[in-house]
Amino acid sequence: MSVLKTRRGTSKAEFINTANKIYTETLWFLSRLSARYSRLLATDTIHLAHEVIANAEMANTMSPVTQVRFEERERYLLRSRAALGALDVQLTHIYELLMLNPEGAFENKDKAGAVKKLDRMAESLGCLIDDEGKLLTGVLKHDKEYLKRKLVKN
Repeated sequence: MSVLKTRRGTSKAEFINTANKIYTETLWFLSRLSARYSRLLATDTIHLAHEVIANAEMANTMSPVTQVRFEERERYLLRSRAALGALDVQLTHIYELLMLNPEGAFENKDKAGAVKKLDRMAESLGCLIDDEGKLLTGVLKHDKEYLKRKLVKN
């Protein structure tokens, strides 16, 4: 029997889903750059988004049942969180660059519509990045508590 959507809690692996969404939306956001700026900024930016998801995936493959596994998982989670912070800064720079000529980011030449679209895209990415940061911090905290309980039992 399945659980009603309104009664579901946050999955312990939700940080993986959010990292995937960040990667996808980052690609979409970068597609708004002109070819000139894309050559300069897109590769490094998508590399950061890839680093977020790759480290989150590697951390998710390990369960913190021993001190060694806990430390390795913690390293991956911290790397993911660090890449997330760097990605946030990089996307802010790109947003500011796009806002210099917002209508150039879209086919239509309506400046007000372009600004609204860019704002929505940036807001969506910003919320995902904030959520991912909270999820990663929550996983780190949960792992520490789990390991403490496990060590107390032994």
